[in-house]
Amino acid sequence: MECLGIIPARYQSSRFPGKPLVEIKGKPMIQRTWEQVKKALENVVVATDDERIKKAVDDFGGMAVMTSSGHQSGTERCGEAADIFSSNTGKKYDIIINIQGDEPFIQPEQIRLLADCFNEGKVDIATLVKKIDSADDIFNPNFPKAIFNKYGYAIYFSRSPLPFVRGKEEKDWIQSHDFYRHIGMYAYRPDILHKITRLEPTPLELAESLEQNRWIENGYSIKIKETTLDTIGIDIPEDIEKMK
Repeated sequence: MECLGIIPARYQSSRFPGKPLVEIKGKPMIQRTWEQVKKALENVVVATDDERIKKAVDDFGGMAVMTSSGHQSGTERCGEAADIFSSNTGKKYDIIINIQGDEPFIQPEQIRLLADCFNEGKVDIATLVKKIDSADDIFNPNFPKAIFNKYGYAIYFSRSPLPFVRGKEEKDWIQSHDFYRHIGMYAYRPDILHKITRLEPTPLELAESLEQNRWIENGYSIKIKETTLDTIGIDIPEDIEKMK
């Protein structure tokens, strides 16, 4: 299958302005993310609405496309970027993979695992989870949790602990049930990507501030695969120091 990797990257961020351009050992974060994705995919493009980010990508020899500044999510930006890139190159792709620009340590194996989901029948959307091994992470709202059925399809995503373990003290939950942290990377069939970017926000999405719940509420299936590899996302300036 032909895959196109898209890395949405915007300059303005309420918690960390200019994040894609922060240097990590002499390279901007967007470059380190791009280099990791290139280890797994031949075709990779950065989607941005800022000329500074585009220039940085051009300078290190990557490919970037300018997209609207009005997008509310990385998924919307991916949808526009996929159209632009396909129009510019004349290529059609079977799978679009959305890799966040603040994941400079994303592993190629994780990207391949995500792409392999589409070899298992008709999959609309795919994403990854990792088993939580720290009790504190279960209750951390910055780590969205996912639950899924026995066929590997998502049931729900939440910032709250999922599920609630009745009859146990919270400190014992991690020994009583398996909890999974959502890894915010997605793959879509192109036709599905175009459809979900045109959906209106839904109550569960707004309540949790998690766009994937919009897709579930509208009847789209999300295939889930478990990864055993950790990712180190950069959300705030302090994360840079933690990473070091």
